[in-house]
Amino acid sequence: MGQEIRDFVTPSCELLALGEPVHPTREPAFGYIRNELFASLASQGFRSIALETDRVAALAVNDFVQDGAGTLDTATSEGFSHSFGDLEPNRQLVAWMREYNEGRPTEERLAFHGFDAPTENTSAPSPRRDLEYACNYLGLDLDLASLLGTDERWSRQEAILNPAMSPGDNPEAAQLRAIADDLLTSLYARAPELIAATSRADWFRARTHLTAGLGLLRYHKQSAQRIEESARISGLLATRDALMAQNLLDIRTIEEQRGPTLVFAHNGHLQRNLSSMRMAGMDLDWYSAGAIVGSLLGRRYSVVVGSLGRSEALGLGEPEPNTYEGFLQRRITTWGLTTAAAVPAARKRTDTRPEQAYSPLDQAIVDAADAVLHVNASATPTPGGR
Repeated sequence: MGQEIRDFVTPSCELLALGEPVHPTREPAFGYIRNELFASLASQGFRSIALETDRVAALAVNDFVQDGAGTLDTATSEGFSHSFGDLEPNRQLVAWMREYNEGRPTEERLAFHGFDAPTENTSAPSPRRDLEYACNYLGLDLDLASLLGTDERWSRQEAILNPAMSPGDNPEAAQLRAIADDLLTSLYARAPELIAATSRADWFRARTHLTAGLGLLRYHKQSAQRIEESARISGLLATRDALMAQNLLDIRTIEEQRGPTLVFAHNGHLQRNLSSMRMAGMDLDWYSAGAIVGSLLGRRYSVVVGSLGRSEALGLGEPEPNTYEGFLQRRITTWGLTTAAAVPAARKRTDTRPEQAYSPLDQAIVDAADAVLHVNASATPTPGGR
């Protein structure tokens, strides 16, 4: 049982999603495999990769891999959110992309994108950085400071955890959302003039900042809702994934003339079926970025979900034979890809603990996927190893 990644790249595929069942800060194996697969895809016409990291921060990584701006250290330290720049697979990816691009024509260079918002479950920053960037690009001198107040009032944990402490739905925030919406309209209305005076890349960078600022304002508004807590938190998760989906669609607008894009993130953000989790005694569910984009792009979106057999890093033991992971474990010795249709109905794995943060496969995830990437054990894979 084993297939090549090219087997899942149909002529209509624009976004190939590669999921992992646990975040890379806990289990790095999927990051190393992602790097190998992206190198293979680059030889097949893929020209970009999008990771689950802050889209604005990732501009610094793209500047480095495409044009050599800055250094590898600054790209990884400043260009990732969620501490993902500290991970060795990500550092290796950035270094390899820079080496690949060296000496190539601009249109053939690989591009790096983030497609996340800079949010955590317990915090989100002020939109100041992004709104001020857009104002500067548009040549506008607006008094945003009096509406924004201090950055701390937005970024403190209470602003997300306690709706009564959130600035997201006060009159100043409503005025900021109206201003940001007007700025976005102006950005499009003046596009010919602005692109002629700067460049198409500069215009897209300004739009990236502005949509990020708008996204943060929307996220903070959801955090301020005085509704039942599970509905409020589900709304925050849904808002984040909606912003991720919008970012993926924007990235495809930028990349559509150059080639398809590989997307790498947690299964929960890429799967086509409804995402769910249990947190603090609450049952939460929402549609992921993959479910949203998949419904809009149809066959242009393909998804490979990740599966893990055992992991020393997680303290995850051998799966039971009658589980999805157990079936794959018996057939894949190191790591490998298989069509989702080849995976028979099985039992959901139950030997995991919440602190492991591992998301087992179930029938809904498998049924909605095109393929499964299974890692037998968490040892760092060797290039080409199966």
